[in-house]
Amino acid sequence: MKIDKKQVTATSLIDPSVTLGAFAHAVIAEQYRAVVKHEKKVIADKNPEPLHQMRVGTRRLRTALQVFDWAIALPKAASAKQIGSLAKVLGRLRDLDVQIDALQTQYRSDVAETTQRSLDDVIAKLQKERRVASADVKDALTRSRYQQLKTAYETWIEQPRYTALASQPLQLFLPDLLSPLLSTLLLHPGWLVPADASDADSESLHDLRKACKHVRYQAEFFVSFYGEAFQTWIDDVKAIQSKLGTVHDSQVLQALLKKHQPKHTQLPELQTAIHQTQTEAMSGWEAVRLRYLEPAFRQQLRQLLLEPIAADVPTEKQLSV
Repeated sequence: MKIDKKQVTATSLIDPSVTLGAFAHAVIAEQYRAVVKHEKKVIADKNPEPLHQMRVGTRRLRTALQVFDWAIALPKAASAKQIGSLAKVLGRLRDLDVQIDALQTQYRSDVAETTQRSLDDVIAKLQKERRVASADVKDALTRSRYQQLKTAYETWIEQPRYTALASQPLQLFLPDLLSPLLSTLLLHPGWLVPADASDADSESLHDLRKACKHVRYQAEFFVSFYGEAFQTWIDDVKAIQSKLGTVHDSQVLQALLKKHQPKHTQLPELQTAIHQTQTEAMSGWEAVRLRYLEPAFRQQLRQLLLEPIAADVPTEKQLSV
């Protein structure tokens, strides 16, 4: 189905007549451009930041496809699965960048010289692994599948196709678009994991971190339709995501050290420093998780999504897409 497109851009003011399809088009186009704008610098591999931004772009684009799946008709080459494959390749390289940087800038100066030498050996092995991952990224960004993905998106952006729902006002669907991921977040078993939990629960906390990330990305698409309390909640979710991310990164680092450090080398100073990082990241976790288990707080979040800014009183904020 085709509909008349009302132009919605990142600099548009909220208009209550904007349709679901037009808004979906704006968000998806914006997130797609955020991905491809970094590809040349990622291939050049001179700075880790473009890789980080491209990876985030793929995650946000996948979230947008999930949110607006009801309204859009994308070609197979532009599917969330294709974006996920690209994100996976980018992620391997990005994760190595994070771990190498942590060892070089966060931990190396805090350990004895003898430990530093052992650490340098580990860093050298990780950098060798990184060169392989970098080659994989360059291959992924120059192969025909990636070019087909780009062509599919550029064609759809120029001539978008929609479902019947796309012609309806966006305001009508706001709570329905936001509620599913909130339900996923509130139902997550990670909230039951206490701060002093064993390593067996680490995977649940990592998965909760991913749920927070998806909720945050989705909520940010719609921030202009809600008030200050909505932005405060987004900031809260981002802070939780960050803390759990620090814990996960330190666990990944420990696994890499176990894999790459010389046999019979324990590096106790480094293990102590990593454990301290985990402890600091989990400070305050009990209060956070218990708050998300409180019936009153959960109902407050549900109610928040049901109360977008009234359609006849447009906000002066700009679309955050």
